[in-house]
Amino acid sequence: MNCPAQKPDRKTTERNRRIHMKNLCFKLSSLIPPNHFKITSKDLLSQQDQVDQAANYIKQLKERVDELKGKKEMAMRAAGSNNDNLIDAMMIDLRLPVMDLRDMGSSLEVMLISGLNKNFMLYEVIIVLEEEGAEVVSASVSTVGDKVFHSLHAQVKISRVGVETSRIWQRLQELIYSTELLQDV
Repeated sequence: MNCPAQKPDRKTTERNRRIHMKNLCFKLSSLIPPNHFKITSKDLLSQQDQVDQAANYIKQLKERVDELKGKKEMAMRAAGSNNDNLIDAMMIDLRLPVMDLRDMGSSLEVMLISGLNKNFMLYEVIIVLEEEGAEVVSASVSTVGDKVFHSLHAQVKISRVGVETSRIWQRLQELIYSTELLQDV
């Protein structure tokens, strides 16, 4: 008698394992922001290179977490129980401006934090986004203490074409940090 639930042969098992590993590698590389890849497109990297880039990114994140934990401990010790001193101590050594760009498929989110004395023109950021194929649908600005928070949400104009997030990242970095250098002079 043949058992209806036969064990798959080695060839099928190996093929399923390879497919599963390929899917896991794809999922891993999709979690890494595009600006952390040395080459402009993930498609140009081999699977091994993508895994190496992911490992490097994870190491960078771990180092950043350790650095922030150390700053937090130092701030907690320095501040004691005074909350205003705690916030001031935690903001020590925060390099401004700070930019975060999130690619959410058909939309983008840009978060910018600058100081009151290190302003850049928000319209220039909007121009970069629009030149790269994104349409800004909302923008907000708020000031907390001596920090200015900018939040922009944009949608891809042509979803088939999309936008090159790494190029947007690079152009915004050049815009924001070149403006900062000019203001320091």
